[in-house]
Amino acid sequence: MNTRSPFSFLHRLAAQMPRPPRAPQWLVKGTQQRLVLLLNHVLQQEPVAMQRLQRQSGRVARVQWRSLYMALQVTPAGLLDLAPEGAHADLQVWLTQESPLELARGALAGERPEIRIEGDVQLAADIQWLAQNLRWDIEDDLARLLGDTTAHLLAGAAQRVLAALRGFVARARPHAGAGADASAGT
Repeated sequence: MNTRSPFSFLHRLAAQMPRPPRAPQWLVKGTQQRLVLLLNHVLQQEPVAMQRLQRQSGRVARVQWRSLYMALQVTPAGLLDLAPEGAHADLQVWLTQESPLELARGALAGERPEIRIEGDVQLAADIQWLAQNLRWDIEDDLARLLGDTTAHLLAGAAQRVLAALRGFVARARPHAGAGADASAGT
């Protein structure tokens, strides 16, 4: 039984494409610093999360996908900062999915990516707790900038778009197998 996706040509095309050039270091660091600011903003909205991280003060977690990585150090305040270059990672997390298309598809479907973890078990447990319990209330942040009504309308529209994308991804999966089965019999 052939269960190949009708979009498998995209995977072959992506595999044949040359790797893009590395981003300049200033762009990578700038992006990482903004991500840290966003993570800390979300953490500050949840004091329990900060208290949990305070116990891990000074610890470093490194997350890597392909050649991209980011090392974060827990501050005494229970927030995050970029770890110094060459800092020993107490916890290492690798995203094992190599294909950016499959990673994006999984994210749209609401799936968590497959990971491999090595290192400090307690730090891993605290990070898992954060991943399961922290949520960014983007509507609240938008309301401070644009007002309650506009923020509510934008958040509702974004939720509908995300639901439509998830529905598309869910509908595409069964058709991928059915289309392959039908073509295999001819």
